[in-house]
Amino acid sequence: MCPFTAPAAFHRHRRLALDSGGPCPVRGGLAFVREALRSWHLADSPPTTDDIVLVAAELLSNAVRHGGGPRDLDLTRHGDRLRVRVTDRSPEPPRLGTRRPGQIGGHGLVIVDRLAVRWGCYPDGGGKAVWADLPLPPERRSPPPPRLPPPR
Repeated sequence: MCPFTAPAAFHRHRRLALDSGGPCPVRGGLAFVREALRSWHLADSPPTTDDIVLVAAELLSNAVRHGGGPRDLDLTRHGDRLRVRVTDRSPEPPRLGTRRPGQIGGHGLVIVDRLAVRWGCYPDGGGKAVWADLPLPPERRSPPPPRLPPPR
């Protein structure tokens, strides 16, 4: 039996190395996410793209605040899902805190939990990887250019 292989349009992967110690890994990571969404023809699909950018921001911010800084940001598209994965330097798993009204901060994973279809973490190279799967709208492609009459 032949294993199913999805067409390239349904499985795409992008990786951004953040180990370089750049000035702002969150800002650079979010620019990377927006560019990937544009290249996959998903940039004009709010609120989906807004949710993806927000989840990426939360995972990157948590890696900065609690994980010793992010190492990599991965985006993997599988059909109607996009996985956002951030690796960091801390083996300590993230904890979904209890939300208290009026509390400032500490809501990052609550936001991820509400927006993602599922999320989790696993050990990765002395640190951990935290990932979230988000739903995607169907991919839209640009219409083909108009056909010109043959030259005479």
